[in-house]
Amino acid sequence: MAQSPAHRLGQMLGEMLEQALEPALAAFCANHELYLDTARRRPRRARPASTVTWADGLGNQHDLDFVIERGGTDREIGIPAAFIETAWRRYTKHSKNKAQELEAAVLPVAAKWSHVKPFAGVVLAGEFTSSSLEQLRSNGFVVQRIPYQTVVDVYASFDIDISSQEGTAEADLQPKVDRLEALSDDEKHSIGERLRDAASTEIETFIEDLSAAILRRIDSVSILPLHGSETVFSTVKAAIKLLVGYAPPQTPGALIRFEVVVRYDNGDRIVADFANAADAIGFLESFEC
Repeated sequence: MAQSPAHRLGQMLGEMLEQALEPALAAFCANHELYLDTARRRPRRARPASTVTWADGLGNQHDLDFVIERGGTDREIGIPAAFIETAWRRYTKHSKNKAQELEAAVLPVAAKWSHVKPFAGVVLAGEFTSSSLEQLRSNGFVVQRIPYQTVVDVYASFDIDISSQEGTAEADLQPKVDRLEALSDDEKHSIGERLRDAASTEIETFIEDLSAAILRRIDSVSILPLHGSETVFSTVKAAIKLLVGYAPPQTPGALIRFEVVVRYDNGDRIVADFANAADAIGFLESFEC
């Protein structure tokens, strides 16, 4: 089934937003020896597919716009430091659905890698309700929005009219689609550059938030080996009685688990439990990338 002009127009504007953001992310990664993976680049040897696809804890695949990796190379997938999505919406009535789509793409993958606490961010352009933005923030996303009029004005400076209203007929939208599809690579680059300049404040703020999360430094690592045997009580009163008279044993019992707490200088805190030392070591080694 052929796409409607409205859908195709929105798709192309979203792709241009992604293209405008990429150089800012690439510069940040180059400055800090991080690897930026994006579907816009050629397939890398570590992932022959044309999409940037990551699996969640259940094995479900999720296509993402940008992933920043620690230790990533063209030949090897690194440790995810950030998952970043972009989106365009013309009308607020669609913004809630888009927020849910973004959450469904990023949150399951971020949960799988929660032990390294990756950054989750979205750069949005167009019209979004305050409730949809707050929904994303409440789920841990850093959100930055570029106003609709900013985007319209950038395209207008190239004599391209992308404006539309909810009742705009498809016959009136098709010429806008045709104009965008006829753009050369050089023209797309120029539009992306001008959009990046017009939204420099929003993009710089987003990069600052990204930097604060990714460039955090470990302040301390606590390791608590837990020994002993479990005592189960049928009543709260019996459990309290044990605690009141509890005296630590002179010799520890069998190892139950290691509790590891990693604290960062920005206040972030990661807590993980491991049944053996080898798994705890593997966990801590992931922070050395």
